[in-house]
Amino acid sequence: MAQDIGTVALIVSAGRGHRIGGETPKQYLPLDGHAILYQSIVAFLSHEQVDVVRVVIHPDDEKLYDRAIEDLDILSPVFGGAERQDSVRLGLQSLQELDPERVLIHDAARPWVSGDVIAAVLDAVHPGQGALPGLAMTDTVKSVTAEGFVKDTLERGEIWCAQTPQGFMFGDILHAHLLTAGHSFSDDAEVAESNGMKIKIVRGDPENIKITHPRDMARLNTQDGYSMSATRVGCGFDVHRFGIGELVTLCGIDIPFNRSLVGHSDADVGYHALTDALLGAAGKDDIGTYFPPSDARWKDISSDIFLRHAVELLESIGAKIENVDVTIICELPRIGPHRNAMREQVAKCLSIDPGRVNIKGTTTEKLGFLGREEGIAAQAIATIKIG
Repeated sequence: MAQDIGTVALIVSAGRGHRIGGETPKQYLPLDGHAILYQSIVAFLSHEQVDVVRVVIHPDDEKLYDRAIEDLDILSPVFGGAERQDSVRLGLQSLQELDPERVLIHDAARPWVSGDVIAAVLDAVHPGQGALPGLAMTDTVKSVTAEGFVKDTLERGEIWCAQTPQGFMFGDILHAHLLTAGHSFSDDAEVAESNGMKIKIVRGDPENIKITHPRDMARLNTQDGYSMSATRVGCGFDVHRFGIGELVTLCGIDIPFNRSLVGHSDADVGYHALTDALLGAAGKDDIGTYFPPSDARWKDISSDIFLRHAVELLESIGAKIENVDVTIICELPRIGPHRNAMREQVAKCLSIDPGRVNIKGTTTEKLGFLGREEGIAAQAIATIKIG
């Protein structure tokens, strides 16, 4: 039996969102210590007028979703469709058993929606009337031909930029979506308009931006003290001792040798040092915080997982890698014959040009534990640009 539920927040998170760069959909990138999706969920979960939250996800993103929501107490997710409109319809249909009075439909990529905006939208929702937050257009707006010539100057006082959440009586918007299945509309308000509903604009928030491009991440992180444009440098160091084995892995390259390096993962000192350098440049915690050696999930795993995670963290603050420099310190094996392969592998893992990667090998002139051939160390420096 359905409970008496006033408002459900339906967060749409089924898009792929690759325009921001990288392989991970943007809603699962980290922001201020949590996934973007997590931040969006918390905005509604902590609001006194919202009873429950459900997320619509892509079928391929279940693992990303499970990790992103951490321990949040929300409804189980539902799978979306080919287009955003399909995903919203499927999400709404999944709520029929709950039969809420109202629903707020929100883009997962708008993590900084304020409680005031949520309240204003809900206050404007009535039978036959939906509501959405918006911002009045301040620039002069031109209508342009296909050839790129100005056709007309529009009255900007009548033009507003729409945001989410967009709020509706549940029965109204479900009915409208079912009637318009197969059609293509730009947002849920247009779906409602097509079914004769009135839509009330309430004042939105300039901070309620939709993350689409790397510059958007830079803008959001500026709120946390990051400069919109800054060059940052990080350094990293790692060491592993030798053990029994037949190869060592350095900067992603397997090198035949009469011993192996001992470690919880593949003990790639080059990748470990470089990961810490990138994390340091981004102002993040060290590699052990994200991938603790006490966690069995990282046992014998390839260290490119660690390096790619650092890249995703950089993307989350709108940062680009300018240059990385890795020095591997050991008596043996010789690094020179493998430098080019290492450079190419690091560049591939970081998705940068090999010209931005430098790999060097050196010794300690037989001094210390490295000179006694007891292990291998590596140090790395990374330069990034934010904004």
